[in-house]
Amino acid sequence: MLKVAKFGGSSVAGAEQFKKVKAIVASDPDRQIIVVSAAGKRDKEDHKITDLLYLCNAHRTYGVSCDEILGQIEARFAGIRDALGLSFDVEGEFAALKAKLVKGMSVDELVSRGEYFTARLMAEYLEIPFVDAVDCVFFGMDGQLDQEKTYAAIAGAYAKCGRMVLPGFYGCIPTGRPRLMPRGGGDITGALAAAAVNADVYENWTDVSGILMADPRIVKDPKPIAEMTYGELRELSFMGASVLQEDSILPVREKGIALNIRNTNEPDNPGTMIRENIVESEEEDRFITGIAGRKGFTILTVTKHNMEQSTALCQALTILDQYRVRAEHITLGLDSFAFVVSTAALGDAVYELIADIKKSCRPDDVDLRDGIALVASVGRKMTFRPGVSGRLFKAIGEGGVNIRTIAQGADELAIVIGVEEEDYETAIRIMYEGFAG
Repeated sequence: MLKVAKFGGSSVAGAEQFKKVKAIVASDPDRQIIVVSAAGKRDKEDHKITDLLYLCNAHRTYGVSCDEILGQIEARFAGIRDALGLSFDVEGEFAALKAKLVKGMSVDELVSRGEYFTARLMAEYLEIPFVDAVDCVFFGMDGQLDQEKTYAAIAGAYAKCGRMVLPGFYGCIPTGRPRLMPRGGGDITGALAAAAVNADVYENWTDVSGILMADPRIVKDPKPIAEMTYGELRELSFMGASVLQEDSILPVREKGIALNIRNTNEPDNPGTMIRENIVESEEEDRFITGIAGRKGFTILTVTKHNMEQSTALCQALTILDQYRVRAEHITLGLDSFAFVVSTAALGDAVYELIADIKKSCRPDDVDLRDGIALVASVGRKMTFRPGVSGRLFKAIGEGGVNIRTIAQGADELAIVIGVEEEDYETAIRIMYEGFAG
């Protein structure tokens, strides 16, 4: 079996965390490729190395010396080196970095040094070869990832080195200069590495033991999700659950590679395993996988007696598109239809948009109701359980929450309800308590 293990910033924040990573890697020889982020916060009062490097760049922009901040970063890496008894020349590397800064260095190259130095230290500590991301993660001049070239380079490096440590978050453009990914790009690098070598499992090590069934800020001690499908993960992510970004999932999902979210601080916890398909256990009676939601929506309802619905709906959707407003959900009635849209996306253009709908569709009425929150119950097993919707609506009603809109996808993975924002947390608690199993 071949595993790619990616360790986030909290997992490599200091020497003690490095020791945990080494124990995890040493415990399983299948962990062949190790991807690391830049050192993160050691405690609530600390700073992420990436944030400090961005601050350095801000100082440069305004002509202010960033020597003090660079000194903090250098001391941080030197402290890790000394605590672990490593030989990496932090001082020499930073002297070269400062000299290059004087001559001129792009923000992408400057910020990428967080991952670079962390990976160099980790490679020496694990006694595994270091492979620089500029040598195997490639972007075009337009900033788009060259996936074919990247896969070939990572696979080639692995064939040559065997086990290797790879910094996340950056690659290079055709000129050879470093190019950053979006924030959270370390997860993308890990997924690309796993896809490139056709790994059996992509492990994403962080500071949480997998994905929880609900937001712990709303529900006390929510149960963990042992396993779920990529479809369920996408639904929960779309509805606001704090999970991985879409770009960091796609490479492994396309290759059918399992994704395992683990906790560096609790390495014996199996975390959450995510696959494209899951063989169901007859003993598992929980049919709701997770509950998530978001605030900040508006319901826009268009009503017209004897409406030519398909024509009016098409016209209204075209107008939404012109204003770059996405219809999150659509509900249809005999003489009406309603869109659930982001209130922020409507912005100040809301009245112009309504005027265009009135001009194009000639409705009897256009109604706006803002202050709406969407809450979704997500579960692959709901399809096979008669009466789920009835139980859900009954529980919500008995809890005194008024449902403003209802939607269910064609794949029946999620039942989404719209409620007043003041009822948002209550609705989530009711759904969790009634369906957590």
